[in-house]
Amino acid sequence: MANDDSTVEGSLLVPIANEETAERQLETAIDIATDRSYRIQLVYVLEVPVQLSLQDGVRYLLEDETTELLSEAAARVDSRGVPVEQRIRVARGVATGIVGAVAEYDIDALVLGWRGRPPRQNIVLGGHLDRVLRRAECDVLVERIKTPRPETVESVLVPVAGGPHTEFAAEAAASIARQNGASVTLLRVSDPDAAASSRDEAAILERTTTAFEGVQAVDRELLEDDDVAGTITDWTADHDVTVLGVSRGGLLQRKLLGTISEAVGRHAAGSVILAQRYDPVPSRLRRLLP
Repeated sequence: MANDDSTVEGSLLVPIANEETAERQLETAIDIATDRSYRIQLVYVLEVPVQLSLQDGVRYLLEDETTELLSEAAARVDSRGVPVEQRIRVARGVATGIVGAVAEYDIDALVLGWRGRPPRQNIVLGGHLDRVLRRAECDVLVERIKTPRPETVESVLVPVAGGPHTEFAAEAAASIARQNGASVTLLRVSDPDAAASSRDEAAILERTTTAFEGVQAVDRELLEDDDVAGTITDWTADHDVTVLGVSRGGLLQRKLLGTISEAVGRHAAGSVILAQRYDPVPSRLRRLLP
């Protein structure tokens, strides 16, 4: 589908796997793309086993339902006035196909769907998701799809931890809020045993507020509780969407399993989106990642 490139300022990749996940991912993707003047790049990864050549995989495995799914998703995006392209990418694995698409199509951000299933040994969100989060050279949003987003988004919760992942979460939340006329609550929950002063905590909230230009109402809440994840999860019940940055260092370091971002991501009452800012890793180190 052709679109005018003159007003496009970036590209947002949305891998499409099925109708359910596509619907949830597109809600967020359209909000962000509209707010930032991005193009949405839809991609379906056709996974071909090693027993077949990639060409034979296309011949024998590609189904009409796949092209229909992409076409319907593209039509939905186009109806909202957002530039859109659709592609089928052939690869030996889903994660390989997505990571390759990020590199080839010059992607700025990626929106993935996550079912919120319990973790397994050495797997945090899921085999494909974990590999994409480790290797994709762009910002990534992971939207839990087991809880539908309300048709009308009136309030967005942004738990504030500081750092680049929180900054990206704030940017995404601001786009969602602006496009829906929603209010935003910035929530900073600190451990009472932490060394930071109340002035330092308030400064973190103040810095995050700068991302919300054009949002009608932004409230700031500063709380102390030794159960940070539990307190944040309780607050999610009063908001339509929660957007939070992943834990410091990234979601997938094994020492971070069970940390605040993952716990809230699994147990939040409503729609939840995890945000990971891209942090370039030297190629020598990247080759060591599993």
